[in-house]
Amino acid sequence: MRVKKGDTVEVQIGDNRGTRAKVLVVNAQANTIVVEGVNRVYKHVRRSRRNPQGGRLSMEMPVPVANVMVVCPKCSQATRVGMRVTSAGTKERFCKKCSASLGQIGPAARMKTASPKG
Repeated sequence: MRVKKGDTVEVQIGDNRGTRAKVLVVNAQANTIVVEGVNRVYKHVRRSRRNPQGGRLSMEMPVPVANVMVVCPKCSQATRVGMRVTSAGTKERFCKKCSASLGQIGPAARMKTASPKG
């Protein structure tokens, strides 16, 4: 998944189109993310010890990852995200418009060595 927790994204589809906000939760199995202030719903809660007043709680629901685009911090445009391997051997995400780095993904890859057969 090319979107990480803490990224700033812009919503492309739906009622909140054009909204820029921070990613709170990423669910890779369901291919969804929870974005701050986007796709808000009301949950009606009855009175209990945990919620003594009861009433309506406003909460964010997941949004499909396909409906958002990452905002590049350097060029501040909504862009697609690419993957590349650096000269040090680490994998990183980058902006497709200005090719600025968006952070590393994993540690340096191990080099495969040929084992002698014998």
